[in-house]
Amino acid sequence: MTALDVESLRKDFPILDRTVNGKPLVYLDSGNTSQKPRQVIDAVREHYERHNANVARSVHTLGTESTEAYEGARERIAAFIGAPSPTELVFTKNSTEAINLVAHSFGAGSALGGTDDPRFRLGPGDEIVVTEMEHHSNIVPWQLLARRTGATLRWFGLTDEGRLDLSNIDDLINERTKLVAVVHYSNILGTINPVELLIARAHAVGALVLLDGSQSVPHVPVDVAALGADFVAFTGHKMLGPTGIGALWARYELLDAMPPFLGGGSMIETVSMTGTTFMPPPARFEAGTPPIAQAVGLGAAVDYLVDVGMPNVVAHEKLLTAYALDALGSLGYIRIIGPSDTVDRGATISFTVDGVHPHDVGQILDDEGVQVRVGHHCARPTCVRFGVPATTRASFYLYTTTEEIDALVRGVERVRKVFA
Repeated sequence: MTALDVESLRKDFPILDRTVNGKPLVYLDSGNTSQKPRQVIDAVREHYERHNANVARSVHTLGTESTEAYEGARERIAAFIGAPSPTELVFTKNSTEAINLVAHSFGAGSALGGTDDPRFRLGPGDEIVVTEMEHHSNIVPWQLLARRTGATLRWFGLTDEGRLDLSNIDDLINERTKLVAVVHYSNILGTINPVELLIARAHAVGALVLLDGSQSVPHVPVDVAALGADFVAFTGHKMLGPTGIGALWARYELLDAMPPFLGGGSMIETVSMTGTTFMPPPARFEAGTPPIAQAVGLGAAVDYLVDVGMPNVVAHEKLLTAYALDALGSLGYIRIIGPSDTVDRGATISFTVDGVHPHDVGQILDDEGVQVRVGHHCARPTCVRFGVPATTRASFYLYTTTEEIDALVRGVERVRKVFA
């Protein structure tokens, strides 16, 4: 596609034809999970109907076809994020597992018999740095790791505008820092973080950097080689793909130094009763039967996004975000939690309605067919920072229209009338 023809594109998404509570479906929860185009649904169905077999285990025709489809998906997904080689892409079940894989490597590297690579050794006096806007999946693994190793967890605070407070960057990222783990694009605030600056500072003191790309990879062009991060985690279901499939990208020399995450079939070279040797990456980290059909579906999702063109997605979402910020901001009883303009901001808007709990907002919006997420969005420290127990979050994608944002605003106006 040379431009984003949203009306034609929406015809690819069967679910958008349905109604909810007798009203047209208005799906504004793509930050939670995206809807799936026919091309992805068909790819998964065709795999099960025509090519279903296990991978890397059989010489028969179906096994060969399944393996080729699985590895072909890896190649296309790796190319989509600018990975120098598909061998740097490890399939996981989601971003959470990808982040935990890296955390496990630091923990295992610090244990007796762990890796000799000093980059993966943590102990008392060492520090891990995160931020106050992280999803729980990029906080809890590091809390657990710090508890196991005696390392210290530190974090960047947030400004009132919902951006990272970088005033103490040289203090937080210092010679004791071993890892910086930071979200690229906040799932609750919509903030797009200056990750290049953080990466440069971390590398200057010898620290590694993990980016949570769960929200960025689906929405903006991401070139992992150009970014310079050491690890990038992302998930398929937020980028038009199936559930149950995610990925960890890492520089190959780091993957090669990391110990296995799970033990079992496919990740071994040889096994005896006295010891085991392991496959090189990425197979070393893909024990057991992997999510084959899901990988095929994610490959089809990437094909779809390439055809649409990520710059077109960015341009469309910027227009939507500006439109929504203006429309919601015109309501005097709305508080937007996060940046108030589109500069370094994605298509996710969290807000509160004066005097109304977000769960009540969500219920009334659902009555109108408008699907949003309410709660702390697995980012409770962010909610605490802004003094709210929860928010209502509207999140957009390439199939969202301004008419749907109008429906959101009408729904919020009804909320106000009900609770006036």
